[in-house]
Amino acid sequence: MRTLEKLVASLRRLPGIGPKQAERLALHLLRASSSEVETLQQALRDARERVRPCPSCHDFTDQPLCRICSDPARDERLVCVVEDPSDVSAVERSRGFRGRYHVLHGVLSPLDGVGPEGLRIKELLDRVRAWGPAGGEVILATNHDTEGDATALYLGRLLQPLGARVTRIAIGVPLGGDLAYIDEQTLNQALAGRRAL
Repeated sequence: MRTLEKLVASLRRLPGIGPKQAERLALHLLRASSSEVETLQQALRDARERVRPCPSCHDFTDQPLCRICSDPARDERLVCVVEDPSDVSAVERSRGFRGRYHVLHGVLSPLDGVGPEGLRIKELLDRVRAWGPAGGEVILATNHDTEGDATALYLGRLLQPLGARVTRIAIGVPLGGDLAYIDEQTLNQALAGRRAL
């Protein structure tokens, strides 16, 4: 395999990168200054050596605890369970959540060979058990697809006997959405999940 083709093929393995984008990135790197490429190489090396899962929430960090778990202003008895570290960033952008997180690093997917032992479920159960009788709330914020819903249902069954309040993120009409353009399934879910004013 030629060198450029090998670079393009390596870039295509990254999530969300298609063939044309991989080629553009490869050509950009070839045109970039040596210092720019060396900076990228060093950043990749540093990330591989220093970044690891937070021992509390399993989000990625280069500190003993991530910035959220080490923030005393965060409610440690309010935990939002997400599939991936990128979901933590998405919830944080909303600026509406002041609890902590638990990153599963995936969802239950029997067809892909991912069972409960392949996720950070045991660690979540240990966290909730540590709350004791005072309890807390666990918000299940997995995606609303087959695997995400199955994972949320499975977690709910495990968490409820532990005394935690278990909730699921709502789905429905987006803010500013026009009902005429909302698909039937989303509108049906929005009606089913309605709440009192």
